[in-house]
Amino acid sequence: MSDVGSEEFEDERSKLGEYEGDRNEAGERHGVGKAVLPNGDTYEGQYENSKRHGQGTYRFKNGARYVGDYYQNMKHGQGTFYYPDGSKYEGLWVEDLRHGHGVYTYPNGDTYDGEWLHHMRHGQGIYHYHDTGSKYKGSWVNGNMESAGEYIHSNHRYQGNFANNNPYGPGKYVFDIGCEQHGEYQQNEQDQADGEWGALASTTVLKWIPKCITGLTPWTPAKEAPGELYLQGKASANQKRGSEPPLF
Repeated sequence: MSDVGSEEFEDERSKLGEYEGDRNEAGERHGVGKAVLPNGDTYEGQYENSKRHGQGTYRFKNGARYVGDYYQNMKHGQGTFYYPDGSKYEGLWVEDLRHGHGVYTYPNGDTYDGEWLHHMRHGQGIYHYHDTGSKYKGSWVNGNMESAGEYIHSNHRYQGNFANNNPYGPGKYVFDIGCEQHGEYQQNEQDQADGEWGALASTTVLKWIPKCITGLTPWTPAKEAPGELYLQGKASANQKRGSEPPLF
């Protein structure tokens, strides 16, 4: 039923916006309906006892759009969010947060396919860099590359531990020609970061210390808990939704 011409729902319209659709015996929005909120956003989909509940599409006036499951007014379940900057998240939600498995496509074409926790990359995941074709495959903690992982390029890869988005400690380069270079990454403080792996922080560069060259050997990811490799004082801004981890 529509609010138009209904004095009974006049007060509701002023607070919650205009609504056209089903209602229950108590007069609550219930079933399928369409609402225009006072701020200009719109919602079209299922309701239960006046709350968005079930399948629906929410359009924000800034151009963003969410299509998927709702539970008690919150994004919850499977859904796709289209952001105004052109990025997109498709995956699981828990109480309005990206949580569980999902795929995020960034404005520059990069993608992250993996686990999320409380809106951040967390768990196992693969980050693919669109421009170069390189990718990181491994563990994430609070939005950052952390613990065991591998950085895969077109003709070689690096396998080792990571801390706060940087390779750290023992690791190895594996080359497609059939050999490996074993060594260790150390972090050194300098006035400017311009080392092999790019600008990582205002005063930090990475130094690769080679140890030996061997044939191909099995790689067993380290067993350290993710937090054990975190470098204090190097907190990264990459925890935010729209930020991409550095390309090494």
